[in-house]
Amino acid sequence: MLSQQHRDIIKATVPLLETGGEALTKHFYGIMLNEFPQVRPLFNQAHQASGDQPRALANGVLMYAKHIDRLDALGPLVGQIVHKHVSLQVLPEHYPIVGSCLLRAIREVLGAEIATDAVIEAWAAAYGQLADLLIGAEEAVYAEHAAADGGWRGERAFRVARKERESEEITSFYLVPADGKPVLRHQPGEYIGIRLNIGGDEMRRNYSLSAAPNGIDYRISVKREAGGKVSGHLHDAVNEGDVLALYPPTGDFKLKDGDRPLALITAGVGITPTLPMLEAALAGGREVHFIHCARHGGVHAFRDWVDALAERHPALKRFYCYSEPRRGDQAHGEGFLTREQLRDWLPDPAVLDAYFLGPKPFMALVKKHLAALGVPAERTHYEFFGPAAALDA
Repeated sequence: MLSQQHRDIIKATVPLLETGGEALTKHFYGIMLNEFPQVRPLFNQAHQASGDQPRALANGVLMYAKHIDRLDALGPLVGQIVHKHVSLQVLPEHYPIVGSCLLRAIREVLGAEIATDAVIEAWAAAYGQLADLLIGAEEAVYAEHAAADGGWRGERAFRVARKERESEEITSFYLVPADGKPVLRHQPGEYIGIRLNIGGDEMRRNYSLSAAPNGIDYRISVKREAGGKVSGHLHDAVNEGDVLALYPPTGDFKLKDGDRPLALITAGVGITPTLPMLEAALAGGREVHFIHCARHGGVHAFRDWVDALAERHPALKRFYCYSEPRRGDQAHGEGFLTREQLRDWLPDPAVLDAYFLGPKPFMALVKKHLAALGVPAERTHYEFFGPAAALDA
């Protein structure tokens, strides 16, 4: 039970988290991943190495501590965590492991003089409250998936029906259920979780669904990342006829209903979740302004498909910007996307809904440009690949 005394202690630790939260979370991950191998598949080691995951956790812990009196003020953060956990199949039995490692890290990093028994007791109560909140929310999603038409709980076997190269870096995988039964119709923008065994190591990853829902199959479109163990395995070792373990679609970066003009602004493999959004918006009669940025034409996936849609739908306006164009490339702009280009390519910002996705520097730039152009903050929507981070720095 979280008492008022516990809340006061938690709030008193906020300055410590603001200055040393990342050191604490790095130590936490070191303890947990070294001593509890059963949870390693739930964490992307590349994000550990880059520091993205410790930074994201430090920010999440800080936000929780700051809003311990009003958890509703956390806004979309809780929903984002729930969907990520569901996509990787985080279960109730994982929470005691995380809690014990977090409390130990607090004690060892802050020291006994600061991390007194009272502080540890307060954080134990606070973590218990958060764990109960997340476990309950995640179970609701798991149950919803299991009860839905074509849905399931846990993993389900899917066969690679087709493997198709979309660009020099991106390959699509068409996945059909091995049991031949229908599949849950995902919402445009959602992603799935995949479990793989690579060299004896279990790994789990999220991939956006890149085709419109049809109740029959799923498509993911995977970029080969430099040094990426999982993306490299999918590109090089997974072939048509192979079977993969999938978790049900989830996510909170979903196209909201509406009739306002829609902007879909992407870079690189960030294009993937916006493709089903584009189809759904056009089917609903919306005006769509589709802006995609790539280094050059060789890595620009799905251009022919979008162009063909534009031929059939006058409501679709598309613009391409290449930062490193090759000879013969045809684009509407060169270099990095500018505020002036967005101003020229978008309709009245005051009546616009904007969705954007890509590398973090790109998203930070787009967010800044849209705000300067007058797009209301509540009508801008974005999602992170990997751990969430701030875009305002």
